[in-house]
Amino acid sequence: MFKTKFTLSKAAATAAVALTAAAVVAATPGVASAVSAPLGCARIATHFDLARHQTPENIALAPDGSAYVTFAAARQIARTTPGGSTRILATLPAPADGGIHTPVLGFALTTGIVRAHDGTLYFLYATGTADLTGLWRLRPGGGTPQRIAALPAAGLPNGLALDPRTRTLYITDSVLGTITSVPTTGGTPRTWSTAPELASTGFLGANGLKIRNGALWVTNLDRGTVLRIPVLRDGRAGPVQTRATGLTGIDDFAFTGHGDQILAALNGPGEVALVQPDGTHSTVLTAADGLQNPTSIALRGDTAYVLSAAYVTAKDPNLLLAHLNG
Repeated sequence: MFKTKFTLSKAAATAAVALTAAAVVAATPGVASAVSAPLGCARIATHFDLARHQTPENIALAPDGSAYVTFAAARQIARTTPGGSTRILATLPAPADGGIHTPVLGFALTTGIVRAHDGTLYFLYATGTADLTGLWRLRPGGGTPQRIAALPAAGLPNGLALDPRTRTLYITDSVLGTITSVPTTGGTPRTWSTAPELASTGFLGANGLKIRNGALWVTNLDRGTVLRIPVLRDGRAGPVQTRATGLTGIDDFAFTGHGDQILAALNGPGEVALVQPDGTHSTVLTAADGLQNPTSIALRGDTAYVLSAAYVTAKDPNLLLAHLNG
């Protein structure tokens, strides 16, 4: 059984090991692997507590530089300050079966998170049960989280993106290979895309999700790809464009502000890649910088925030900060 400072279920252990294997299978030969200089001054700003199941999965930034984080295995939402302190904002109810029926992973987990301009937090919870799996909301100032949309218990909702113009939330499902949409007010989800490029090849498919210039951008972990899907005038999904390949174990990502250039978290290899608009990529952070299975990236100005969950390394989940040069 895979062990960390806490003991995971057998299904979760298998999934953790499979993450590395799936990442290797997903990869095609890399374009560039030499460590380059676009990210510098990397430092670990916050160490999380593995004994408390603090495996950070996704991140949303606030204007003051603080970060809102989902702790996957702890079923929690937390706020980390620029000074490095962490406060738990909410813990979601545990499923009656302990989450053992959560597809692929075998444990209940919080995943994607976004922050609206008014401070409202929206986030995803996957439990393998119909009563809890879905899109959740936490109002500014705290209180009790509320589920505002039910999602399929047979799926694994993962990536989350907010279009403030249309007040629409988009959700990737890594098991079902879909993207769904839900109004910020909640309600019944609408299937937005079931394109075959979103499907897994045996582990996890559609993963990270962002909105940029009238299109949804999504990663596929199993396939090691970055996809762009235009939003048509009537709101439907346009044809899928594959923008990058060969990104082993790609999870979440962020745009750098230089056109379609992105920074991508490569979970299994423990790296961050800089992906150019033409699809070529280079490694810009590695385990030597403190990465432990990075899961998510966000940018505020020229500061990159990188979360590491230590799913496989089983040591030092953390938040790393680095300076984006140029």
